[in-house]
Amino acid sequence: MAAHGRPRRDWKEAPPVDVPAPLADLVGGHALVAQYLARKGITSVSAAERFLYADRYRLSPPGELPDIDRAADRLDRAIRDRERILIWGDFDVDGQTSTALLYSALQRRGANASYHVPNRFSEGHGIHLPSLKRRLDGGVDLLLTCDTGVSAHEAVEYAASRAVDTIITDHHALPDSLPAAVALVNPQRLAEAHPLRELPGVGVAYKLIEALYADQDDASFLLDLVALGIVADVMAQVDDTRCLLQRGLEELRQNQRLGLKAILERAQIPAAELNEGHIGFAIAPRLNALGRLADANPAVELLTTNDWGRARVLANTLEGLNAKRKFLSNQVYESAIAQIDKEPWLLEYAALVLSQADWHSGVIGIVASRLVEEFGLPTVLISTPDETGRGSARSVAGVDITSALGQVADHLMAYGGHSMAAGLSLPAAKVFQFRRALSRVVREMSGDAPRIQALRIDGYLSLSDISLDLTSDFERLAPFGNGNPPLTLATRNLIVASHKGLGRRREHLQVEVEDEGGARQRVIWWRGARADLPKGRFDLAYALRASVYKGEREPLVEWLDYRLLEAANADLLPAEPVLELHDHRGSKEPLAALARAREAYPAALVWAEGERVAGAVNRLGLEPSETLIVWTCPPAAEIWAAALTTVNPSRLIVFGTRPRAEKTNELLVQMAAMLKFAVNKRNGRAGLEVLAAALGEGERSVRVGLQVLRALGKLDYQLRATGEVEVEFKDAAPTEQAPVLQKRLSLLLRETRAYRNYWLTMKLQE
Repeated sequence: MAAHGRPRRDWKEAPPVDVPAPLADLVGGHALVAQYLARKGITSVSAAERFLYADRYRLSPPGELPDIDRAADRLDRAIRDRERILIWGDFDVDGQTSTALLYSALQRRGANASYHVPNRFSEGHGIHLPSLKRRLDGGVDLLLTCDTGVSAHEAVEYAASRAVDTIITDHHALPDSLPAAVALVNPQRLAEAHPLRELPGVGVAYKLIEALYADQDDASFLLDLVALGIVADVMAQVDDTRCLLQRGLEELRQNQRLGLKAILERAQIPAAELNEGHIGFAIAPRLNALGRLADANPAVELLTTNDWGRARVLANTLEGLNAKRKFLSNQVYESAIAQIDKEPWLLEYAALVLSQADWHSGVIGIVASRLVEEFGLPTVLISTPDETGRGSARSVAGVDITSALGQVADHLMAYGGHSMAAGLSLPAAKVFQFRRALSRVVREMSGDAPRIQALRIDGYLSLSDISLDLTSDFERLAPFGNGNPPLTLATRNLIVASHKGLGRRREHLQVEVEDEGGARQRVIWWRGARADLPKGRFDLAYALRASVYKGEREPLVEWLDYRLLEAANADLLPAEPVLELHDHRGSKEPLAALARAREAYPAALVWAEGERVAGAVNRLGLEPSETLIVWTCPPAAEIWAAALTTVNPSRLIVFGTRPRAEKTNELLVQMAAMLKFAVNKRNGRAGLEVLAAALGEGERSVRVGLQVLRALGKLDYQLRATGEVEVEFKDAAPTEQAPVLQKRLSLLLRETRAYRNYWLTMKLQE
């Protein structure tokens, strides 16, 4: 794998600031804390208290949101009259938590409520009209949306035609005209500086429940859900949104909600230590896995259930889907990096636009965010399984990506989103033209602004300054995130004293740095194995936070960037080997060697595809494990890289047998058998990625294999946006396309065999 470190950033020292004496006295501790507040414009004692302490901040009353009183009155009447209330949510974490919050709150009031979370692939964002019609046919008196609906003119009109009122709660950008709902509660209708302006969808839902409960009940038991939505939706942590997050984190640490308790148990996160980072990197990805790969409705059940057994079952389902999400995300990432390696000119555009037929559309947004971090460019990843490409866009500060898409709308079929993230669809054949047009617009938007934003240094420390007490002092400024970034600190004139890999695959680095006086400090460089360490003297920029290791709190220094002062002639000493390798490729008795390996390492994960091995998993079943046994050769470089990243083993035992079906006819026979099973047992449905994993092939080969079987007259099928195939067998005459498609499949399988031949001889510790 090629090294792709983040491009070097310009450093910009935070401007000097005068700290009023009363502020310095109130804050105390290290001077940087008060300076950080002053640079944010927080210079009075009262403002600092409101920022630092949630109990000193006065939340805005719900009534300041337009239409909220009207919404609460209509909802209260529906509860009193036992009207049937349908809550319509969304499939991301903000939508899931909004739905769960409203459902929990209405149940508490004895309401006759149900909910519907749309499917990402079959319904998409917003109110899917055919689905709404089906739900209204089942009996609905009031439609209540959350995290969606601000542009749902047609749905609101249709509901009204069925004598169903609609209350919209949303936080997305306002359209030119608003739907004719009974009430439309959206903080975007407030002035830009209003304290409620930055509420996420779940925050708007919470304010509605506050208005509904009035003085009769306390809604604070719902704040844990609000905290999840704020962090997961990357909302600006200012004003009421920050205070709600602070209070929600306290509620989360009480660990009262059974569904979240089950998630924390599986993720091995102690509730008392939970912070915004745990939400962003552990809880939210698990919940998002449902919406990205399956149906998000079980997430609402998980967040509302009072059955501990059911909570654990649902949390286990999340773990499985999250493992699958990790693998698919890693596969897309490795494929994207391979494209950039092959075509580096792609980085010369003002926007990085990549496409691939095999990419799962549910995870491309995750990877786009990672590429934005690495390359500093607005990024669009497009999955092109058929004539229609489905893309996810992520942006950088200063480039409103949804506005940019609006300026190239003639290349698109549909688009929508926020300033920093958007979804889109376009004809697959227009990716090149779209890339050029979008880059022109982005270049006009950003002007001469640097591609990578300057790194602001909040202050300089010596290595001897770093301690747990200092870390705790800085963390008074938390929670950190959008609108409240953590302090960026720096230490001057260091050298690398030693380094070693961390993680089972050593994909992270533990670097020991040394200053001029000989003092040393351990620093963690996440994903640093891909980048080059400085050779010579350098300044180091880093973040400082507390970490819990084996039950003990300690200061954790996280590598952000470095600035080279002088180059060194000598190379750094190499780190230790990445893996403990047991190489049985070419073994004359592989089955006996496999048996011995499994006996020696009974907890080992065995990876096999294309043939049956008892207890083995395919790529979609991979999960972290100390030992990985690779029985069959992987079919492609990105699948091999994604497997290693997903499992992260410290011990690798490889065999490299070949799957049974490596030739065209063999593959078609095996694929037909799998599809017949799907017809008989699963209503003719099978996941494209599931077929590929079972066959030990890439998705592109499976897709062309399906085309061959159809051209041969053996079956007909439809490929859904989910990557799911719906198959119907038939007996028809072959078409003239059959030989052409068979040749294309033969070439793809030849590529796979060539990679397997290479893999059998490659060095596996590189």
